[in-house]
Amino acid sequence: MAPALQQENAPTSSAPPSRLDQKLHQILYKPEMRTTLDALPEPAVLPEPPYPIHADPQPMSKSEYQKLNAIRTWKTWGAPYFKSRWYNKDLRPIIPYLFTEWKCNLDCHYCWSYNNKVKGMTEDTAKRSIDWLHSIGSRVLALMGGEPLLRPKFIHKIVHYSAKKDIFVYLPTNGRLMKPEVIDRLGDAGIATVNLAVDSVKDRKSLPKALDPIRPYFEYLVKRQHHYGYTVMFNINICRNNMDDVKELTEIAHDMGIATDYHINETPMMEQDHFKHLDENVTYLTPDDWSKVDDLLDYLDDKRHNEGYKMVNQSKHMNEMKQLMRGSVPPWKCRAGQNSLIIRTDGTLAPCFPMYSATHDWGTIENPKFDHAQLDEMKKECSTHCLSTCNYILAYCYDTKRVLKWTLKQAMHGFKGSTDTIL
Repeated sequence: MAPALQQENAPTSSAPPSRLDQKLHQILYKPEMRTTLDALPEPAVLPEPPYPIHADPQPMSKSEYQKLNAIRTWKTWGAPYFKSRWYNKDLRPIIPYLFTEWKCNLDCHYCWSYNNKVKGMTEDTAKRSIDWLHSIGSRVLALMGGEPLLRPKFIHKIVHYSAKKDIFVYLPTNGRLMKPEVIDRLGDAGIATVNLAVDSVKDRKSLPKALDPIRPYFEYLVKRQHHYGYTVMFNINICRNNMDDVKELTEIAHDMGIATDYHINETPMMEQDHFKHLDENVTYLTPDDWSKVDDLLDYLDDKRHNEGYKMVNQSKHMNEMKQLMRGSVPPWKCRAGQNSLIIRTDGTLAPCFPMYSATHDWGTIENPKFDHAQLDEMKKECSTHCLSTCNYILAYCYDTKRVLKWTLKQAMHGFKGSTDTIL
């Protein structure tokens, strides 16, 4: 397949500073002081990980690899999920996100989710966060940024400490700093999933999360997954200027035997003072692009159903993406602040990514202040502008009828592997 080439000088689009109702926006940005994390007499320190733990790891057989991941999935996702249903009045995050950085080494023109002026997380905050999450029943940890691998030794410590506590560690990265030595150290320490964010094949100014500059690292990452037991996937953002790339990246992922996850490019939900690409942006989708995105999503869905491509998003989610870009997301029961949350670099809490910059006080690790009434009222508005993949999946996992229907479907197939996700 020829390399995808799309014009960097495509027509531009601008966006308002926020997509939220102004009344809600003002409530979330009240000039109030957020609670700060109490200091300990002696700051906590993450233990130094030994390396290598596995001196000469040998490739696993397919059955060994599948068994390892099946057991790990049950221990870290399945059992905590069912416990959260039992302890349904407690804060039990199935998917907590630990923002070790709010800095990044790249400048994707659609992305507001970084600020190079913000100090990264300390070891004290990281260790206390992991211990707190473990104490309330969470067994998954998604490391977030910015770019987490700006400090690979720090991430090595977090992965090792978490994995020793039987926590499933999920690492998103743009891959530029994912050198073979880093891959081996994280694999050896027990990383569970690497989510490689790529939006284009060739490096471009507006879309620097490209595959070509990291292709040797990517190939090594995939090669070593059966040595260490982790899984790999592509995370792709559908933009105005990368639709050909999306198809090519999907084919590459399929050829390499890994899954894909897709997002619709969105303008900021809330005002982000540090974001510098709000105007004249070549990545933003416009009404002229909607039919093209519809066709692309149909193409991807067909690849999954008719050719067995591995994808996180299922048909219903992709169909609602079409409505998201048109500004009319159907109602859905977001679980942010209940079964998912984010921990900022300073240890303060928020329900979800778009709320990172909000000044509203949701507490800190060890002292959460999520209020269901406040969250429910907020979500009446914000959920109409959002279609977060993970929170969307959680919403349907907490629909009892849907879970029972899915379980029955698997039972009819003898539990020989999922015929579809719970969506």
